[in-house]
Amino acid sequence: MNKKTKQLTTIGTLCALAYAATVFGRVPLILFLKYDPKDIIITLGGFVFGPLASLSMAVLVSLAEMLTVSENGILGFLMNVISSASFACTAAFLYRKKRMRLGATAGLLCGWGCMIAVMLLWNYLIAPIYMGTSREAVARLLIPAFLPFNLIKGGLNAGITMLLYRPVTAGLRHSHFIETDQEITR
Repeated sequence: MNKKTKQLTTIGTLCALAYAATVFGRVPLILFLKYDPKDIIITLGGFVFGPLASLSMAVLVSLAEMLTVSENGILGFLMNVISSASFACTAAFLYRKKRMRLGATAGLLCGWGCMIAVMLLWNYLIAPIYMGTSREAVARLLIPAFLPFNLIKGGLNAGITMLLYRPVTAGLRHSHFIETDQEITR
């Protein structure tokens, strides 16, 4: 199997795992907001293959989610892509610049912060439409509901990604799906 085929196969497998994590790993957290661990898998794909892979995975997994289990249709799709991409693409981009534990940690922390800021803005703009309520009502939920939800979600995603990166890359290397040493060092 050539390198490009291995990469596409691995990204496809990671998409399937991220979708499964969405379907079977949903946990209600705050009010109507549910956590799912798909961003961990999308970020792992980005650490291995780069930020464009994270973006592609975020779009594909969110599309599959919209077509099957989402209750929010196209707006839910848009919000999922924005949330996943702001976290995973930011983390993967910064890790691509510095492939060490420090780069991964900085990438994950920046991705976490970026996701929080971006989602507060997009929840303010889009949530009134799919919630069927006023922008003022959503604005009152930003600090007591959306902020803590995104803090918890980003923290879980960052922490679990750091724990899983080495074993996942070791497994991918062992199965010959990646050939270069892409493990976090130092």
